[in-house]
Amino acid sequence: MPDEIDRQRIDRWLWHARLVRTRSAAAALTGSGYVRINGMRIDAPGRMVRTGDVITVALERSVRVVKIRGFRERRGPAGSGETLYEELTG
Repeated sequence: MPDEIDRQRIDRWLWHARLVRTRSAAAALTGSGYVRINGMRIDAPGRMVRTGDVITVALERSVRVVKIRGFRERRGPAGSGETLYEELTG
């Protein structure tokens, strides 16, 4: 069934991709307007994302731009999150 996922909530995806430490931190980040999907600022952690979407995340000390490659049903071990995205920032 994990292969059948074609979209996911942005807060959950950020957490699974290990761009943030906790899901509540991901929800707070998106709720505060620090996340963009395809260039558009969002303020709802429940916003759905799909494969190919470009996500811009303003983190504490950096800005990351990534392209979604896929989804996962559960959060995997450290390092496994990198398979979910392609890094677009230098």
